[in-house]
Amino acid sequence: MRARQMVWSGLTIAAVLGLAAAPAHAQGKENHKEKQHYVVSSDRAVSVTRTVLIDRGYEVIRVEQVGPTRVVYYRLGKKWRKGRRPVHRMVIRTVDRRVVFEEAEPSVLVDIDVKLKL
Repeated sequence: MRARQMVWSGLTIAAVLGLAAAPAHAQGKENHKEKQHYVVSSDRAVSVTRTVLIDRGYEVIRVEQVGPTRVVYYRLGKKWRKGRRPVHRMVIRTVDRRVVFEEAEPSVLVDIDVKLKL
């Protein structure tokens, strides 16, 4: 009877430790996916980005071109609160005929992803 109780205790501890390690393992896989790559022109990427930001209530301040890189400056629109909101930026680079989005908010990047795949 005592041996059976020890076996079940050992199995229970192993199961609890295995379940606790599963979410930590999954979280580690998200870190390498910081940048999104797309095979579209940089003009289309900027156009879609501008459309998504405006649809989400952001105000696009300006789009600068620095060599092959485009930088989109935007802030939350005026309808949310009076006064100026902090300015955010999104970098759109072209690498090997692919467009790479950097420094983008994940929620905005999801909408850009949907529009670019259409």
